[in-house]
Amino acid sequence: MAATIGVFTAAGCGATDSVPLSNAKRLRRINWQAGRALEILSHAIEYLADEYIHEVKQVSAHDPRMEAIQLLMAINREVYFECPVVPTFKERLRALFWFAAH
Repeated sequence: MAATIGVFTAAGCGATDSVPLSNAKRLRRINWQAGRALEILSHAIEYLADEYIHEVKQVSAHDPRMEAIQLLMAINREVYFECPVVPTFKERLRALFWFAAH
């Protein structure tokens, strides 16, 4: 079993239509590799966004730097949503009774 460095929620992370809303708000089990990737991506996004805001007078979605930020954000979401969902207490309890009955 992989080590867990933390559990995060998807609230505010810009869940996309490809992830069901019910899963977008669920806790995720983040292993150390995914956690490190998320950390590196977050730092890169923050750095590029700060640099962009300080240098640009008018924001444009077609600016290559903005496209780079959006690409990193999409990869960040992809890494996050590949992490397994933590079962709720109700799901764990149901599984316990199911295994006990069979």
